[in-house]
Amino acid sequence: MSKLIHAMIRVLDEARSVTFYQQAFGLHVADRLPFDSFTLVYLSNPESDFELELTINTGRSEPYNIGDGYGHLALSVADLEAEHSRMTAAGLAPLKMVEFDPAGSAIAKFFFIADPDGYQIEVVQRDGRYL
Repeated sequence: MSKLIHAMIRVLDEARSVTFYQQAFGLHVADRLPFDSFTLVYLSNPESDFELELTINTGRSEPYNIGDGYGHLALSVADLEAEHSRMTAAGLAPLKMVEFDPAGSAIAKFFFIADPDGYQIEVVQRDGRYL
């Protein structure tokens, strides 16, 4: 049996990205591995063993083209409204909250927020299958 352990995204500015993920989601640096041509930064929090790996390529100055293959990261929170308000007050610009109910019955309530590099992050109310 396999176990998901991390997702990796390439970011342009390590400090800016670490600050965003700490401020938005309470993720902290679990490990930082510098190499000659890149640095790996692993972010996590006590809620989960899953980590977000930031890859910072040395000397890169151009923003990454996220392309049309990337979808989004998703995190669940206990109080969606409170998190939306907190992120709004912090100037992180979350989008409006949405309730997904394609058959007339709510499946999920969520909002999206973009990180400094433009990666989309879905923030979902912790309920149902999204515990």
